[in-house]
Amino acid sequence: MDTALPTIAVTGVTGAVGGLVARGLVERGVPLRLLARTPAKVPPLPGCVVLPSRYGDGDPSVAALRGVSTLLMVSAAEDEDRLGQHRAFVAAAAEAGVQHVVYTSFAAAAENAVFTLGRDHWATERAIVDAGLAHTFLRDSFYLDFLPEVVGEDGVIRGPAGDGRVAAVARADVARAATAVLLDPEPHRGATYELTGPEALSFADVAEQVSAARGRPVRYHAETLEEAYASRASYGAPRWLVDAWVSTYTAIATGELARVSDDVERLTGRRPLTLRQLLAGGRG
Repeated sequence: MDTALPTIAVTGVTGAVGGLVARGLVERGVPLRLLARTPAKVPPLPGCVVLPSRYGDGDPSVAALRGVSTLLMVSAAEDEDRLGQHRAFVAAAAEAGVQHVVYTSFAAAAENAVFTLGRDHWATERAIVDAGLAHTFLRDSFYLDFLPEVVGEDGVIRGPAGDGRVAAVARADVARAATAVLLDPEPHRGATYELTGPEALSFADVAEQVSAARGRPVRYHAETLEEAYASRASYGAPRWLVDAWVSTYTAIATGELARVSDDVERLTGRRPLTLRQLLAGGRG
């Protein structure tokens, strides 16, 4: 163990959540070990050491993780072999002797989750448990920040979500919750938190709020499954990715993501952002 290196490690630091967590901890004077596939892309932060690490590369990850007490494992980018990458990184963390893994999972993670990528999150949680690692799972809902982005150029939101609702959560609130856990991980050992926003919205609600914020008409068209696959066929994406896109909506249609949790407020002491606040430029 190199005692000169910080003992808290954060992955995903070039992304939204990992980057917010890193900055939040640095603002509190916490030195960090920042792990990145491309270290040159990591913005300089005082008191931080940047090390190369890719989820699917065993030996480099073991080297980067030696001496780490607490690790924030932000889920990897969508990939057909994301689960394999996660499992390799979990194995590296166990071999390196990491004491506590904080993993960003998914609110409806399950072996048979409707959202197909939620199954990968469930399997990653199982890998962490099976590796004997102390852990905290942050099961966040779909990102609130994503909802305005699904509006098409014609002002229509299309998807097979029916009248289902989603308690989407802002990335900033997920980052604040993760930061709170990393600052004092021991009370959260073995805990699973469901990170949601303060309200469950239908896509009709989303359309209404985006329309009001942008000053132009936005509406929601509830596609059938056939329409959903047909409307996404032009992208030429692989089937696993199209299934993930479509199941984003069907998971909402089933009601799996409608539950509103108070875990964000319990962890951070602050009420999570609403869509209206986010659209108005709120950062919390």
